[in-house]
Order: sequence, then C-alpha cells, then structure tokens
Amino acid sequence: MRLYAIGDIHGQSGQLRAAHDRIFRDGGRDALIVHVGDLIDRGPDSRGVIDYLLNGQDRGENWIVTRGNHDRFLPKYLRDPGWIDPNLSNPLPWTRHPGLGAAETLASYGVDARLDEPRLHAEALRAVPREHALFLDSLPLWFLHPLALFVHAGIRPGVDLQDQAEDDLVWIRKPFLDSTAAHGPLIVHGHTAQNHPAHYGNRVNIDGGAGWGRPLAAVVIEADGVHLLTDGGREPLLPGE
Repeated sequence: MRLYAIGDIHGQSGQLRAAHDRIFRDGGRDALIVHVGDLIDRGPDSRGVIDYLLNGQDRGENWIVTRGNHDRFLPKYLRDPGWIDPNLSNPLPWTRHPGLGAAETLASYGVDARLDEPRLHAEALRAVPREHALFLDSLPLWFLHPLALFVHAGIRPGVDLQDQAEDDLVWIRKPFLDSTAAHGPLIVHGHTAQNHPAHYGNRVNIDGGAGWGRPLAAVVIEADGVHLLTDGGREPLLPGE
C-alpha cells in the first residue's frame, strides 16, 4: 500500500509538474497523489496550477486535492470583495493585504491588482473562469486513507474528525503543532512553511516553503515509513530528525 502527497503549491505550476514527474518515476502514472491545499497566491501561475489539477481530475487522474486557507480567498472575493477572513492577524481584504499574494494570483488571470475597486472586482469577475471558482469552492477539507489523514493545516487535538471546524482544518497552528499526542492516523499536512519537510512522529509537515521560493515537496507514504522524493531518488523522513 502506497500513496503520494505534495505540499503547499502557491502558484508554482512548473514545480508542480516537476513534483508529479518525480512521483511518476517512483510509482507510475496511476499513482494516488494527494495535494494538501494552498494551490494559489504568492507564486507566478495560480491559474496554471488550477488548470492543471482541474483538467487532470476531469481526465480521471488519481488525484485528490484538499482545501487550504488560501484557496478560500479567490472564490470568496468574487462573491464579496469586502470579505475579510476572521483568522487574519492583519484584518484586511484579500486584495489589500500585503502578505497574502492576491496580486500574483490576479496577474495570472491578466488582472492588475492596483486597480481601484469596484473596477478590480469587475475585471476579476470577467477574467476568472467560473469553473475555477467552483473548483476551489468544492475542494474537500480532508482525505482519510488507511495510511494517513491528509489535511491542510492540521486538526484540533482531541476532537473527532467529523466535528472539526473548517477554520481549524485550514488555519490551525500552535495547538496542533505543539501536540505530541497520538491522533490515531498519521497526520500529513502543510500550512506552516519550513525549510524542509519533517516527520514529528504523530504528523508530517510537507510544506517546504514553495510559497517563499523554496522547493515544492513531494513525499511517498508507505506502511514502513515516509520518504521525500528528490531528483536523485528517495530520502527517508525519520521521526525526530
């Protein structure tokens, strides 16, 4: 039993294709691949990332894509340009927030984020394909497999999976990251960018920081362990290292 996972993509379409190529070399074209969210923002080609994954799923590729916190911004903006995510420490709309990467996402659709509202909103409605917004809106919050639970940010420790709040699944940090408790399944997540993927025993963080210019991580998960896939082959991710 084997499956693969890819960390936060953040508009890096070239790196996404390269990560898939590493997976295909390791496990073949039919490999089950789970993407842990944050498809868009910060990187140069959010549109290309959505096109690639959406078209792949339409072809019947064995790909799972879960929802990240960044994946909520674009469809919510299209419905309500004034919406502010309540989890932001700097409470500003997506397009006016300096750290979220909306300008890069909109630029991938040919929209200049420096436009004033309501012209910016009108241009975004014109440029973003409806199926892209629907795709982001329809992404599941988690994927449970016999080998692991895949979720963007993590879980609220001690809460049943069916009772988890969406805001925790896509935003949680400290209560989850600090927990050493066994959660049942191994949790494979992203959201908290690191210099390198790491295995913590009860969880594996595969956000290698592609949103900040670092490599996009792809891992293989099997019953006997987790390995990072590199151009040179597998590298073990060992708990505590």
